[in-house]
Amino acid sequence: MTPSARTPDRESVILRLTSRRALHVAFVYACLLALTAFIVLPLGWMLTAALKPDNVPVFTFPPQWFPTKYFNLGTFVDALTQPNEPYARFALNSLLLASLNIVGAVLSNSLIAYAFARLNFRGKNLLFAIVLATMLLPAPVLLIPQFLLFFNIGWYGTVDGFPAGYLPLIVPAFTGNPFFIFLLRQYMRTIPKDLDEAARIDGAGFWTIYWRIILPLTIPALVVVGVFTFLGVWNDFFGPLLYLDDPNWFTVPLALAREVTTVGTEWNIVMAATLVAMLPPLIVYAFSQNKLMGGIASVGIRG
Repeated sequence: MTPSARTPDRESVILRLTSRRALHVAFVYACLLALTAFIVLPLGWMLTAALKPDNVPVFTFPPQWFPTKYFNLGTFVDALTQPNEPYARFALNSLLLASLNIVGAVLSNSLIAYAFARLNFRGKNLLFAIVLATMLLPAPVLLIPQFLLFFNIGWYGTVDGFPAGYLPLIVPAFTGNPFFIFLLRQYMRTIPKDLDEAARIDGAGFWTIYWRIILPLTIPALVVVGVFTFLGVWNDFFGPLLYLDDPNWFTVPLALAREVTTVGTEWNIVMAATLVAMLPPLIVYAFSQNKLMGGIASVGIRG
């Protein structure tokens, strides 16, 4: 068979492969668009409900997925400036808790992970196995013992104007988290130990190696810890509900829950406040996206 006779067959094969690839890409994009619509449509409905004035019903059939007629931006102003629900104060309370929890999570978990990843001591593997085993305990099992402990030592409610109920929401962050310890330990194990040996030759001790060498090199994984901690604290409803009794110290989730009442709920205000409460996590994710993805992707899995 001559080369000219084989050419049409080769071109037809290439054409079929190209068409299959195009169909595959089209199918993938169609699935992504469907998933995007699944996520965006409820947000669009929330925005539509938030923009509706008070005299317009929020719940309609068929539902309005995106705003087309009502653009009452005053609803967002009302949601943020209500005298009985000062959302600016609630947001500051949540930011305070999130900031202190991030500091505690970064320091405690990195220090514990450094010991498991870089130091050699007797029983290290057994202790690390015990730390991982604590992840198997369901949170409801610890709920009552923790509450009784904090209540008996006075870490509950408001004492002489001081929010003692904040202590159970902050102090545990300084004691370590098994998942974060595992994450940072695996990341630190990927850093060459030659850096430690070179630092020891120069006279550096364990604390200097941890603070000046290991910690800066672990920033991508620390960003993961910080972002996860922020999201957990910002969205936490049950913890503040248990330990706080003064509305002046409430967090954003508690404030949003107080807006929903059995009688006379202003759903446009609730939706506007909820959309505003979603902005800080989106901003945090936008500014930490690169390091967040890099930190998760580069975590080692060595045992």
